[in-house]
Amino acid sequence: MILPLIGGIGWGEIVIIALIILLFVGGRKIPELMKGLGKGIKSFKEGINEGDGGPVKPDEQKQLKESSGQRNTEAK
Repeated sequence: MILPLIGGIGWGEIVIIALIILLFVGGRKIPELMKGLGKGIKSFKEGINEGDGGPVKPDEQKQLKESSGQRNTEAK
């Protein structure tokens, strides 16, 4: 059974792509490559979570709009 993925790529194509990567990178470098990929994903998720302070309260939203409006009038 072939499960279509993004763009209609099936499992056969994924296996071929994996073999090509194995040929170019080499078997010994793959664990190092995956470790770097994992660190990058972890760093990306941490960066997203740092910026997520939760939903903005209506009072804070009003203050943000007022301060951005003041900046816009100062820039003109």
